[in-house]
Amino acid sequence: MLEKYVKQVAFTSHDDFMRNFRVNVPENFNFGYDIVDEWAAIEPERKALLWTDDNGNMRQYTFADIKEYSDKTASYFASLGIGKGDMVMLILKRNVEFWFSIIALHKLGAVTIPATHLLTENDIVYRTNAASIKMIVACGDEPVLEHVKGALALSPSVQHVVSTGPIVPDGFDDYQAGIKNAKPFVRPAFVNTNDDISLMYFTSGTTGEPKMVAHDFTYPLAHIVTGCYWHNLNKESLHLTLADTGWGKAVWGKLYGQWIAGANVFVYHYDRFHAEDVLKMIEKYKITSFCAPPTVFRYMLRSNIACYDISSLKYCTIAGEALNPAVYEEWYRLTGIKMMEGFGQTETTLTIATYPWIEPKPGSMGVVGPQYDITLMKPDGTIAKAGEQGEIVINTHGKKVLGLFKCYYRNEALTKETIVDNYYHTGDIATCDEDGYFWFVGRKDDVIKSSGYRIGPFEVESALMTHPAVLECAVTGVPDEIRGQAVKATIVLTNEYKAKADDTLVKEIQEYVKTVTAPYKYPRIIEFVDELPKTISGKVKRVEIRNKDMQNVK
Repeated sequence: MLEKYVKQVAFTSHDDFMRNFRVNVPENFNFGYDIVDEWAAIEPERKALLWTDDNGNMRQYTFADIKEYSDKTASYFASLGIGKGDMVMLILKRNVEFWFSIIALHKLGAVTIPATHLLTENDIVYRTNAASIKMIVACGDEPVLEHVKGALALSPSVQHVVSTGPIVPDGFDDYQAGIKNAKPFVRPAFVNTNDDISLMYFTSGTTGEPKMVAHDFTYPLAHIVTGCYWHNLNKESLHLTLADTGWGKAVWGKLYGQWIAGANVFVYHYDRFHAEDVLKMIEKYKITSFCAPPTVFRYMLRSNIACYDISSLKYCTIAGEALNPAVYEEWYRLTGIKMMEGFGQTETTLTIATYPWIEPKPGSMGVVGPQYDITLMKPDGTIAKAGEQGEIVINTHGKKVLGLFKCYYRNEALTKETIVDNYYHTGDIATCDEDGYFWFVGRKDDVIKSSGYRIGPFEVESALMTHPAVLECAVTGVPDEIRGQAVKATIVLTNEYKAKADDTLVKEIQEYVKTVTAPYKYPRIIEFVDELPKTISGKVKRVEIRNKDMQNVK
């Protein structure tokens, strides 16, 4: 399948990759027909999705199965009046109906809006009205159904609510009965152009209401780099990405690039994350490739991985947050596997990464790939030199860039604020060394300016996280008459240290940080808290910490 969309499949070096990687984008590309149905036609028994849960249930789906169920789902959704351009929200956790539904919606030319099961009634109301959502498809979990039901009175655009069961409340359509009784699916005469919106995410930003990030139908092709070259997948791979289907990371790691590569996607449906259970899954099902945030690897390292046979695992990738070098070193020591970091946003696909032919530098995001023209821009608009901090920007050259979002839906002003003079501004600050490796510093608004130094929260957090007392932390700047800003660390302690939260521990942590990073970066202020303020997607809301500190100053 890959050969159909790229001019050259294998690469011997990064220079070869940069010079010769190109994606052939056909007219009216549709992932449902051109990838899923194509696999079902040429290799119907090829394994596509291995679904498991924490109750021991398991089912292997082939591409023929995915075509069959997505066709039934498309026919059922069409009977409910869903067609080209209609907005449909999916709140399906890691249930297999997510894959059937998103492919079905692609086949109908509708717009898929994945959403997390953590949404409250108010969250759902905001989203339904902001996007004029026509239908909600929800898993049959009682809390999810109650939140959906409670939002309906203030969601006038919603015409249908569908439950995948087993609970189907009054007023909800029954998904299982619907696909059972669905008529044979007939492909619409015309479904989409490449420029039509196919997928939209509400980003849970650390400030303000969530933005609506719209992607067009060519977006899956941009994940060829993600699945085939960063995840390093092939037809023999069994790949696990830990991500709820409500997050963009799900289509990054559990759908598009993986199925273009012909890999088998492993889905583990669980209610509560336990590192030991993930290790058991890797051992039991012989998973070959694994992607997760660094936090997951930290928990796995604390779970005595020597007790599990994870020898089937050959490749590990990380994303979602910056990697602490200490985690990299320990994982490599215990498994012999180098963690390959990647960076991107909801608005993009993979932009910077460590590829198979690149030697990773622990703590670095990696290097620029061939898909985006990326540079670092200083506040005055000039390009940063090696070692200088700058905002990660993408030069569009005034053209459509494969993988870059189409727009912030219904917010032209914000789109224009973000793409200025043909540069997409990510809002993320980094440095680039002489070898072309990028190093994450922090969000633009989070960088601390203290005594003439520009200090990124991540570099201080990386040092803090290697102290055994620190479970989680967030580093911010607080006003300081002499320094401009002082570095503050807000820390959640591990259970062993909670009873020791005193000035002695503060001093110990401060002195420790001075030994593992530049002394001027150490936190002059430390506050111990029970939990950090976070968005629905788990991002730390540093702005909330800063606002609280500003109020205390006043």
